[in-house]
Amino acid sequence: MPSSHPLLIGNAMNAKLETTAFNRPVTRQTFDEVLVPTYAPAAMVPVRGEGLDLWDQAGKHYLDFTSGIAVAALGHCNPIIVEALTRQANTLWHLGNGYTNEPVLRLGLALTEATFADRAFFCNSGAEANEAALKLARKYAHTKFGAHKSRIVSCYQSFHGRTLFTVSVGGQSKYTEGFEPLPPSIDHIVYNDIASARAAIGDDVCAVIVEPLQGEGGVVPGDKAFLQELRDLCNKTGALLIFDEVQSGMGRTGHLFHYMSYGIVPDILTSAKALGNGFPIAAMLTTHELAATLSVGSHGTTYGGNPLATTVALAVLETIRQPAFLARVQEAGAKLRSTMEQLIGDYPQVFSQVRGAGLLLGLVVTEAWKGRSKDIQKAVEANGMMVLIAGMDVVRLAPALIVSDAQIAEADRIIRQSLDELLKAA
Repeated sequence: MPSSHPLLIGNAMNAKLETTAFNRPVTRQTFDEVLVPTYAPAAMVPVRGEGLDLWDQAGKHYLDFTSGIAVAALGHCNPIIVEALTRQANTLWHLGNGYTNEPVLRLGLALTEATFADRAFFCNSGAEANEAALKLARKYAHTKFGAHKSRIVSCYQSFHGRTLFTVSVGGQSKYTEGFEPLPPSIDHIVYNDIASARAAIGDDVCAVIVEPLQGEGGVVPGDKAFLQELRDLCNKTGALLIFDEVQSGMGRTGHLFHYMSYGIVPDILTSAKALGNGFPIAAMLTTHELAATLSVGSHGTTYGGNPLATTVALAVLETIRQPAFLARVQEAGAKLRSTMEQLIGDYPQVFSQVRGAGLLLGLVVTEAWKGRSKDIQKAVEANGMMVLIAGMDVVRLAPALIVSDAQIAEADRIIRQSLDELLKAA
């Protein structure tokens, strides 16, 4: 019969934990005292969520149009996901890499059945998925063509993660300053610029990595002609085309993955964020031929593909991939866009355009409001709504995919109220 450690079952120990650790008062100031200052979080601290509703420590309610940066696609504490996680938490949590498990096998089957891919590699974050994709591309090129084929091409203003490798591939210098020397053989092109792509992608390129919809770079949709040219250039030079769908994938644009809306198929696709609805998991998807390049021991991760994460991800995937669900996302995306276009028409002094796809939209500020997207974000938050920014000139909206028409109308009301207050104070 299994034994239990006395410290895990003792009532006195449990009571002590509850009073000394789990109920200790903490505030926003605690962040400044004990956490490494890599973020500057808002003054309020959310403590509870349900769907698109959040409440902070003071009990104030917020309409969440961030979904944790396009992560909680099914909303906070979605009962389907809670049930799946709870069931697995009472069954099996973790195994070492010397063993597989049933949930990861089921998730692998589901993802390959739903996409172009034949094989899946699971890890814990978008950065890790992109790291795996780039390592695979280098390894494949070296094996097939030789070590000279190693250059990686990415786009300016892209974002592919925070490891030293992926932050170097991302074309934003503000994220690499102070971390030099950076990994070599990485070049950048102008997003949506075909001439720039043609000039950069030659026979020594092993991989071209691109977001089909740039997120952090300003919510900029990829032109179909540009993405097709990247596909053609990769075919011509033997480079691999990697689509980073960490933010645009998992139903965000009304398709399971955004590449499906273009009809342009990559060699490798990366997914994270919404894949776990907040539980850390990511995936690199690819073909049989390319996957064979990575042999036993050539890459790995301790937590990747563990039963908890893959159970959650399968529940998320099976919910989102349903045709009726994706049709509703497209409907909601059209509703949100038309609502925001009307708002922009009424506030032309603040916003110049709305861009993006599905339920990932960016409101671009005018020249007069350059650098002030953060001011708009703070004003909206003060009125009970959470929004994102994408740089200092774009307000980003990424609500959960279950957003209702009534919530879109409420978001419109709050943004208008906030803009009126800002304009009055100007």
